[in-house]
Amino acid sequence: MKQIETFPFLKVVFLSVFILNAIACKNTTEQKPGEDSPAEAIDEEWVYLFDGTSLEGWRGYGLDSLPPGWTIKDSILTFDTELGLEQNYKGGKDIIYGAEEFDNFELDLEWKIPEGGNSGIFYHVKEGYSGPPVVAPEYQLIDDENYAKIHDLTSYNSQFGAEHPEELQDWQSTGADYAMHTPDQSKKHLNPAGEWNTTKIIFTPEKVEHWLNGEKILEFVPWSEEWQQKKQSGKWDNAPDYGKFKTGYIGLQDHSSAIWFKNIKIKKL
Repeated sequence: MKQIETFPFLKVVFLSVFILNAIACKNTTEQKPGEDSPAEAIDEEWVYLFDGTSLEGWRGYGLDSLPPGWTIKDSILTFDTELGLEQNYKGGKDIIYGAEEFDNFELDLEWKIPEGGNSGIFYHVKEGYSGPPVVAPEYQLIDDENYAKIHDLTSYNSQFGAEHPEELQDWQSTGADYAMHTPDQSKKHLNPAGEWNTTKIIFTPEKVEHWLNGEKILEFVPWSEEWQQKKQSGKWDNAPDYGKFKTGYIGLQDHSSAIWFKNIKIKKL
């Protein structure tokens, strides 16, 4: 039987190990003392507003503490409707991350709502008003499929001249810049009630982007002529301070339904 020659194979193995070690050493020596690795630098750009362990920094809009109903369950920021009804509380239940204001940012989070649920994400929130909606832009969160089946929208939508006021309007649907800009339905994939969705909001003075489940579904230029026309011809024509602030708090809306959030993080731009 002919003996198999193993030396060429071993030479290839030793040569490969040598090359990999050389590359690793080169990368190590190129990193300056005290300098973050690329992965660490990327991680440090993000700040968690909610990481599943603490509600530090969160409080009710115009309040010093959280309204009843907001709690952590299974590492998830939850609005529990039963807890919210247990106390004789008549104030607003929208909450803000009140530890810091943000101007230009990328905000990422995950959320889910129950059947017929409704909520929203606010930014550039300022206090001293009746609530966040009259002053802060809102990324709408809602059960597109079932909301109008459960809730009577006719009276509310009729005041805005809706052709079919009984239906959920595009400017009210998930991902909309509420009552301002509508999402591109052809790019929109919304997971049904009870399932998790991911949202990203990017704000700069040059452009605002709304993302849903990995797809950009709308963009607009804040404070542009088109933006001003929309503001003055719709729901916000009697809200003079709506959207005018260039910095403010991040907020989450209670709209009398359960809501769940997790992995809320922000990166300053």
